[in-house]
Amino acid sequence: MKPEFYIARRFAFKQRSASKPTFIVIIAVIGIALGTAALILTLSIVQGFAVSVENKLISFSSHLQVRYPEEQLFQERRSDLFKVKDHANVSEASPFLEKSLVLRCRSTAKGEDYRSKPVVIKGISEQQQQVFLKKFLKSGKFVPFEEKEKSDGISLYVGQTLAENLGLSVGAKVMLVGLGAQSSSSKLIAGNKSIVDLLSSLDLEVGIVRGIYDTGLQEGFDDSVVLSDLKQLQQRFNPMMISGYDANVRQLSQLSTTVKEVIASLGLPFFGFTVFERYANLFEWLKLQKNITPLLIVTITIVAVFNIISTLLVLIIEKTREIGMLSALGLEPGKISRVFMAQAFLISLSGVAAGNILALSLSLFELRFHLITLPEKSYFIKYVPLLIDPLDYTLVSIAVIALTLLFAFIPARIAASLKPGTALST
Repeated sequence: MKPEFYIARRFAFKQRSASKPTFIVIIAVIGIALGTAALILTLSIVQGFAVSVENKLISFSSHLQVRYPEEQLFQERRSDLFKVKDHANVSEASPFLEKSLVLRCRSTAKGEDYRSKPVVIKGISEQQQQVFLKKFLKSGKFVPFEEKEKSDGISLYVGQTLAENLGLSVGAKVMLVGLGAQSSSSKLIAGNKSIVDLLSSLDLEVGIVRGIYDTGLQEGFDDSVVLSDLKQLQQRFNPMMISGYDANVRQLSQLSTTVKEVIASLGLPFFGFTVFERYANLFEWLKLQKNITPLLIVTITIVAVFNIISTLLVLIIEKTREIGMLSALGLEPGKISRVFMAQAFLISLSGVAAGNILALSLSLFELRFHLITLPEKSYFIKYVPLLIDPLDYTLVSIAVIALTLLFAFIPARIAASLKPGTALST
């Protein structure tokens, strides 16, 4: 062991006077530990929150969608689907059909009355239904297409928020009202002269609630999106027609490039967009959350830096006589400076280690017991999300130690500049 490290360890962790400098060191270690833990937990929460919401959005929707302009329906073609699947980064792709309808039902929640709400019914394949419902189905069960064909209505899976608003339960029958395939809103108003013409312009179907799902995305998702079977929806409304193709990719980092290449292979009039573009407002909100992180990190770092500077200055005052003795014995000023730099390194290393243990313990405890809850309607999640990333722990630890050594240079130079005679007479 080098003399500088030996002396630094004795100065930092051995009580050599009645003023108990060891207590001061302990306070410094605790301060660095709390600052380190706060930095790590801040990064863990911000990244965990972003990842949790992104995963929910991605699991609710596909990574990319391919459509016609103005949401026009078009005929499903195997050749188009193969072109989408043929891309090296596309892991899976399937057609879907979306219909904007009004869902009307009889509610018995507050007496017998009727309630209506505009919804978007999305018809997807059985495989997609099974994957989605396995994650989010709260009540009810998945019904195969063979059983659905025997029923009197379209099988529907509604969100928990929509079910609560309309008083729906599994097995409830609802009415679906929409414009006919050849109708438009302008024709509906101007072209129909009687109630018979008006009713003939509408698509009226019966739906049966087969299940209720809950993704936690209450606004814009669970309160307005209804899932159904693609084949059943096509049979009732638009035979052989689809709204577009959903696709998932293997590498999200290449998503934007993948969309452009898929559209280029399909040609006009197809166009595509990613999940990040479709829900741009939510992802911008997530970015805003991340933008606060640097301010928190700078604040905590400043506190930690002043903490180590003040601690070293107090230790220099306490060790003035010892510094004078070391100078009188022939220890060079540069080595005295290195003694206090080594002392700062040992203090910061102890604090960083304690901070890492504290942050990891609190993270594991919260992940296990979920003590801190959040309003799901505002944040899309019920509990504080934490992402334990070893890279965060490593970067924060290195940054704290580096900043500590950087700002410990000033006190170390002050100690080295003390004259032996002045120090011994103090």
